[in-house]
Amino acid sequence: MSTRRRFVQQSLLATGAMLLNPMLFAAAKDSGLTISLAEWSLHRALRAGKMDHLDFPAMAKNDFGIDAVEYVNGFFGGKKMSFKDAGKNQQYLNELLKRSKDAGVFNHLIMVDDEGSLALPGDTARLVAVDNHKKWIEAAKFLGCLTVRVNLHGEGESAAKKAASIDSLSRLGEFAKTMEINVVVENHGSDSSKGDWIADVMKQVNKSNVGTLPDFGNFCISHPWGTTQDGCKQEYDRYKGVTEMLPFAKGVSAKTYDFDKNGDQPMMDYKRLIDLVKASGFKGYIGIEFEGNSGDEAAGIRKTKTLLEKYL
Repeated sequence: MSTRRRFVQQSLLATGAMLLNPMLFAAAKDSGLTISLAEWSLHRALRAGKMDHLDFPAMAKNDFGIDAVEYVNGFFGGKKMSFKDAGKNQQYLNELLKRSKDAGVFNHLIMVDDEGSLALPGDTARLVAVDNHKKWIEAAKFLGCLTVRVNLHGEGESAAKKAASIDSLSRLGEFAKTMEINVVVENHGSDSSKGDWIADVMKQVNKSNVGTLPDFGNFCISHPWGTTQDGCKQEYDRYKGVTEMLPFAKGVSAKTYDFDKNGDQPMMDYKRLIDLVKASGFKGYIGIEFEGNSGDEAAGIRKTKTLLEKYL
C-alpha cells in the first residue's frame, strides 16, 4: 500500500507539473504580479516597417501568449500619419481598440515621449508640454488603459528641475484624475535616474494617481535616456533606485538587454530585482521590455518571459 501510495502521489505531481509548465503565468498571478508586454520590445521591427502598430495587440497574444500591452506613443499612426495626429484621430483609435478587443488583450499603458519637457524650469515651453500630454491621457481613457507614462526631462539646476516637475505632474495628475487615469514617471536619464530624486518628487506631488514606473535598466545619470547597456560614466545604484521608487509604483518595467549563453542578464542580478518587487508588496503589471542591441527581438521577448516566470 505504501508503494502504491507513493506511485499515485508521484503520478499526480508529474501530471500537475505537465499542466503548469506551459502556463507559468499562474505563478505570477499568485504573487499578485501579471506579465504585460511593452511595445518598445519590438522597436527595431516597427521602425523598419516590418510590423505595424495596429498589429501589436494580436502579436502579443498570438506570438507570445501575453494578454496585456503597453503602447509607445511614437508608433501610433505607423507610416500613415504622424503619431501626434494619430493620438487624437478617432478613426485610428477606434481601429486600435477594435484590434485589441478582437485579440482579447487589455490595454494597460501608453508610454509618452517627444511631447516636450516637463522638468524644464520656466513656464512658457513647459506648460505647452503639459498641454501636449493631455491628448494621450484622453487616448488612454478611450482605449481603456489604466496609466500614462511620462518623462521628467529638462535642463538647468536639479532643484529648479524638481520644482518644475512637481508643478507639471500636479497639473497632469489633476487632469487625469477626472478620467481615472494614473500618471507615472519612469527613471529615464539625468536626475530622473536618481531614485531618491524621483521619490522626493512623488512625496511633494502627493496625489493618489501620480506614481512611478521603476525600470530595471535606466539608471545611467550621464545618459540622456538612462540606459546602462552601452557603459555608463555615472550610474545610480539600480537596486537602491528600484527600492526607492517601488513605494510609489503603479507598474514595473522589466527591462532586459542582450542575454548570455545561460539565458541570464549579465549586467544585472534579475532574481534580486524581482525579489525587491515582491518584497515591496507591489501588485500589478510587470512589463517585458527587451532592449538588446543584437539578436532577434521576438527571441529576446521570449527569453525575458522565461526569466520572469523563473523568478515569479
